[in-house]
Amino acid sequence: MTGAVHPWDRRADALATVPTGPDGLPVTLADYRTVFESVLPPATLGYYAGGGADEVTLRENVDAWQRLTLWPRVLRGIETVDTSCELLGRRLPHPFLVAPTAFHGLADPEGEIGTARGAVMADALQVLSTLAHTGPRDLADAVPDVRRWFQLYVLRDRGLTRSILEEAVACGYEAIVITVDLPPAGRRERELRTHFTLGGDLAVPSIATAGSTEAMTMFDLPNVFDPTLTWSDIGDVASWCDLPVLVKGVLHPADAHEAVEQGVAGVVVSNHGGRQLDTVPSGAEALGPVADAIAGRVDVLVDGGIRRGTDAIKARALGADAVLVGRPILYGLAAAGPAGVAGVLGLLRAELENGLALLGTRRFTDVDRAALDPNR
Repeated sequence: MTGAVHPWDRRADALATVPTGPDGLPVTLADYRTVFESVLPPATLGYYAGGGADEVTLRENVDAWQRLTLWPRVLRGIETVDTSCELLGRRLPHPFLVAPTAFHGLADPEGEIGTARGAVMADALQVLSTLAHTGPRDLADAVPDVRRWFQLYVLRDRGLTRSILEEAVACGYEAIVITVDLPPAGRRERELRTHFTLGGDLAVPSIATAGSTEAMTMFDLPNVFDPTLTWSDIGDVASWCDLPVLVKGVLHPADAHEAVEQGVAGVVVSNHGGRQLDTVPSGAEALGPVADAIAGRVDVLVDGGIRRGTDAIKARALGADAVLVGRPILYGLAAAGPAGVAGVLGLLRAELENGLALLGTRRFTDVDRAALDPNR
């Protein structure tokens, strides 16, 4: 990338095109996205923003949350609200987690370290991806005060997989999130059009550990990840450590039940940001049936299309304990580095606080299905 025009070189000009607050940051997530789309080159933008096939699920992830209608109560005597939630037995100040997304070094020179600095500023928990430009030890050393989980892809070489997991355990990660809906990769046509590849000057430590250092496309990943993974393997991987293990990528209630039977600590309702099989249910659509199947036995999280703080209220009403935020974190990182990440998370939390007060509910954890209009 020597001599290239980096995204962060365009930030000042791009920020000048959108409304900003006293802090110099965009005032809405939509404004952050405008900056994000202005600063990134086409191939990177196609990778970050694209989805599978016709991108029906990609669009539906956002639209489904918007179609849900909140049903407020009035005259509830609410002066302050409590946005905190409980996850894996620990209290968090708000329910917005940084989702495990790949290659943050394409958006900011600090990569995932910059994201972690922003997460600390916003009191948020970060889930580090296996496909990060920063390894689990380097992130922990650089930002030791960030609360962190590690997202794990199971590699064909189980020994290497175990060594990656053990590094995360040794470096203070509090939970392991196993992504189970890849490989194979979905047909991401934006990436085909722009010829997006992995590799280059930005290293991906976990992939390098697996012996793959050449430029790759997402369609090459089956050469690294294990496509033969089954439910019985989840229990085996979980036995390698004493940390709570969650599975990410569950949409079907029967799979949710199977996850609980395998002894996981939580389930993430996810369609991989609309990047895998197209026309599957959105996170909002799949969440209620999955939560009903789990029936409170383990924690439930959801991702996909979270664009407003009020989306977290809707997710809670459908049975989620917390939500993961993916692309908006990248919007913030590309727009303003760590301050942008903190800005995005701060906006979501402020919208959540306002939404709870207007809904007539004092505590986030008190939200239930009565918060949604059953007639819509």
